[in-house]
Amino acid sequence: MFNQEKLMHYQVEQPSWSYYMRRVRRTMEEDQMEGIMRLATQSAVVIFSISSTSCMCHAMKSLFSGMGVNAMVHELDQDSKPFTRLLGNSASLPVVFIGGKLVGSMDRVLAFHINGSLVPLLKHAGALWL
Repeated sequence: MFNQEKLMHYQVEQPSWSYYMRRVRRTMEEDQMEGIMRLATQSAVVIFSISSTSCMCHAMKSLFSGMGVNAMVHELDQDSKPFTRLLGNSASLPVVFIGGKLVGSMDRVLAFHINGSLVPLLKHAGALWL
């Protein structure tokens, strides 16, 4: 005879639909982050922006080109959740990677430029040879 109490005891509660959706969403965000990191290492200087024609992105490109650096620009869709996850809640675009490492937004890049530490970063990344 089959004991119903033992059957109930060994039953495992099935995860809910929301559990599966959270897992899928987390996996998609992880895939986006991996894609961003892969793109960030394709060039010595990489700029991620929502639009390459925005004034902030133009200012970043101008700064780097004035120094003799050819920055690669990647346009993102309007959803910048991967950057929010990477930078916390202060994710403002454009975001700059130098040598595959996150430098930050325009204010951080300009701070590095003003205090003289941007050129050594660019040299170490192979973007400048002087």
